[in-house]
Amino acid sequence: MLRCIGAIVLVALAGTAVAQDAEVAVRTEPVAPGIHVLYGSGGNIGVSAGADGVFLVDDQYAVMTAKVTEALAKLAPEPPRFVINTHWHGDHTGGNENLAAKGSLIVAHDNVRARMSVEQFNEFFQRTTPPSPQAALPVVTFNDSVSFFLNGDEIRGVHVPGAHTDGDVFIHFRKANVIHAGDLVFAGLYPFVDIDAGGTVDGVVAAVDRMLALADDATRVIPGHGEVTDKAGLAAYREMLLVTSGRVRELVKAGKTVEEVLAANPNAEFDVKLGWAFITPERYARILYRDAVASAAIR
Repeated sequence: MLRCIGAIVLVALAGTAVAQDAEVAVRTEPVAPGIHVLYGSGGNIGVSAGADGVFLVDDQYAVMTAKVTEALAKLAPEPPRFVINTHWHGDHTGGNENLAAKGSLIVAHDNVRARMSVEQFNEFFQRTTPPSPQAALPVVTFNDSVSFFLNGDEIRGVHVPGAHTDGDVFIHFRKANVIHAGDLVFAGLYPFVDIDAGGTVDGVVAAVDRMLALADDATRVIPGHGEVTDKAGLAAYREMLLVTSGRVRELVKAGKTVEEVLAANPNAEFDVKLGWAFITPERYARILYRDAVASAAIR
């Protein structure tokens, strides 16, 4: 499964889809009363379904829309009223055009529409993503936060700057006590920090701190990738980020090159548990190195 996810995310950065996406099954799991997560191909989808209709967090790839729609039909008869994108990457926004054609209103942070509207180049992967079709772009955008009052809950989208990208939001289902973290959290996996799209490790840590401040011991956390976790899992993820990035920053301060950092293997005990097909230990170390160099330059 992780190999498949890794290939899928790599292709997402190239702005295309792969045939095997359509072969992936969609798995539905209850998270809290009225709240579900859909696992499939790409980022995890959050669902609020109730008397006011369906509210969706992210929508995976275009080739998955039929299977996502089939899974949603078992929760509610109507297509989603709203879709909020947690950021611009194709494994979270690929279904926008299809769902908009079914009547869904697409909502996202200002920077999501801005990035989807023009060609993007990722230096780290040496890949170009073409502009999204006009019909796939968010129709409603916001700056700091946005609230939806649906299904007996306040569903609040909160922007966190310079984190996984420059347009990330996490979604807080306040009454249900559920947080959809988008790619601010990779549960049980090394995260991808998209430095070329304005992401920083410090920003991810700051975003996790904001989520921790809202969470209690009963909070369920839907990550962008990986299985649903909780406040303890969120805290452990934060600690991992601090430890691994801190080790690489110390090596950068000591004047080490990226190849010397790789040779030092500073995060070996985490590599065994958290490395995966997309963010291998080497790629994660290179991301941390780029972030450390940029952080040192700013200071």
